Amino acid sequence: MRVGEDKILSGRKVAKAVESDLSKEVERLKDLDIQPGLTVILVGDNPASEIYVSYKEKACKRVGINSTIINLPKNISESDLLAEVQKLNEDNQVDGILVQLPLPDHIDDEKVIATIRPDKDVDGFHPINVGELMINNKGLPSCTPRGIMEILARYNIELEGKNAVVIGRSNIVGKPMATMLLHQNATVTICHSRTKNLAEYTKNADILVAAVGREKFVTADMVKEGAVVIDVGMHRTEEGLCGDVDFEGVKDKVLAITPVPGGVGPMTIATLLKNTLTACKERRG
Repeated sequence: MRVGEDKILSGRKVAKAVESDLSKEVERLKDLDIQPGLTVILVGDNPASEIYVSYKEKACKRVGINSTIINLPKNISESDLLAEVQKLNEDNQVDGILVQLPLPDHIDDEKVIATIRPDKDVDGFHPINVGELMINNKGLPSCTPRGIMEILARYNIELEGKNAVVIGRSNIVGKPMATMLLHQNATVTICHSRTKNLAEYTKNADILVAAVGREKFVTADMVKEGAVVIDVGMHRTEEGLCGDVDFEGVKDKVLAITPVPGGVGPMTIATLLKNTLTACKERRG
């Protein structure tokens, strides 16, 4: 793909291409009597989580991955949830395990993530998979940053030698995103809520990734002319969905930008499917 005059880096288009490739791989596995399987654990009745899980279920069906959802009550004990995860660890028909976050306050997210077998951790959050990413070794990568890297690659965005700035230092996006960019020989700066004079860093970024969690936080005066901007945010407002970037204010200044919706989101799910297929092939030889 090439960046067109509209400057839009369409995650939807890339996800469709990725899903097409995955569908062919799933069909080949079925010829060997192998059915890739993803199981999602959903705790409670968080509306946003329910929507995300439904998107994942539909995507699995599109490519032929067997999808199972386990609904558990909000008041489930931590020990009972860990027991459910352990059952899935031991189930040979389950290739991928995903516990939808956030979890209720009485449950330790990190303990749950650490209980998932690393070779079934399709979210890429287990400490072993995080370590594998750090040393650029084989493992299951975190879905959102890996999806962003796929978008950049499919649109032929050059990374080597570029100045990349990541706003956000979460374990889910910011840190793995910076690591993946570093592995592609970009010069990487991580900024966060304690960064002083933030715009001094962002205005020098050839690649700017906004994962700050604040609507329309990145404005035109913070962006370099001709930069590539990746918007990880997703916020529901009275005017509709928006991201961490002021899209209308920034789009005319940049070389390329991801929209919200239709940018990073679809590629997060596509990477989840890709991780599930990878887990299946690795586990079953």
